[in-house]
Amino acid sequence: MLGLFCAMFSAIAFAANDTALRRGILFASVYKSIIVTVPIGVPLFLMAIVIFGCWPSFHELSLNSIYLFSIAGVIHFVFGRYFGYKAIESLGSTQAGPIVQLGLLISLFFAFFVLKEAINAYHIIGISLLLLGPLFILFGKQNDKFTKSGIKLNYNKGLMWGLMCAACYGTSPFLIKLGLGSGDFKYTIIGGFVSYLSAMLFLVFIILISGVKYKDILEINPDGMKWFTITGIMGSTAQLLRYIALGILPISIVEPIHRSSVVFRVLFGYIVNRKHEIINIRVLSGIALSLIGVYILILQLDIS
Repeated sequence: MLGLFCAMFSAIAFAANDTALRRGILFASVYKSIIVTVPIGVPLFLMAIVIFGCWPSFHELSLNSIYLFSIAGVIHFVFGRYFGYKAIESLGSTQAGPIVQLGLLISLFFAFFVLKEAINAYHIIGISLLLLGPLFILFGKQNDKFTKSGIKLNYNKGLMWGLMCAACYGTSPFLIKLGLGSGDFKYTIIGGFVSYLSAMLFLVFIILISGVKYKDILEINPDGMKWFTITGIMGSTAQLLRYIALGILPISIVEPIHRSSVVFRVLFGYIVNRKHEIINIRVLSGIALSLIGVYILILQLDIS
């Protein structure tokens, strides 16, 4: 039951993260959003370590696990997050979601063919619907060039950034699972802390060698800072719940449910960013298909 709860609420928090990000990049650049959001994950995971009493699990960390968690953190929280945020900048949160969803195919490839997780007819039906929903959302995009607020959407760049993000987001769960081994969810929280800490250190390294002026980094529009802070908190919470879920359930269950965030993106987008997003009947139809797919996957779980 805990794994199911974490996977579902991870999807909700992840959608809130992208909704806040969409508003934030109206005031400041994407690279500044990365600088603000990535470090927030470190103290949040430290709090989780204290709350769940995970300190003993530090002694169980092998060098191989540290390496895998670190690589997963850099791939997901630096490169994947940057690519994903650029996709949102180009298309909006609701439109970028379906493209990023394709990372699910990569996750499931690793799950079924490398980790040898079991697959059955319900997996195939549920995953197919979950993927069909986002693809349906993309139908007719040629008619939606501008948002109501006048923001021009760039589908070519959005597709490019979204596919690059999908590759990163699809690979990181596999690395987390490899690093986890036979450890429990407390061990996974430790892994999440290592991932975020590695991503933050890598980000500092990039800033140092790039020659970016610190004054330029610190000069962030107050509205942008507010929304980026919300983005960082929501994103880190989503990842904490996702790491716990991956420590309890197979990738083939966690990742499809996590990808249902596309549904909540539209809901939150309508509430917060309706003038800056494309939300119409084709988007809502795609949501319905995704929800059916998620429900079929949930039916398989023994949540007693």
